[in-house]
Amino acid sequence: MASTADRLLGEALKLTPDERARIVAELLATLEPDLPSQRRSDEEWIQEIERRARAAMAGSPGVSWTDARDQIRSRLSPR
Repeated sequence: MASTADRLLGEALKLTPDERARIVAELLATLEPDLPSQRRSDEEWIQEIERRARAAMAGSPGVSWTDARDQIRSRLSPR
């Protein structure tokens, strides 16, 4: 049985690129640190998302979901 995250991802992948970008920006905003000096502006997030999208469309292999998830978990883990 698929997890809630898997079901949400499946539904999100059916959205238009603009709708997916909006969701990505909203989710990333919830992960920003509370320190103002470490926050990214909306424009910086948009540039980062566009950079990653261009790389993906150019065929860049990126990282696997397992590796990405592990990287995220390590960043969120208390130090």
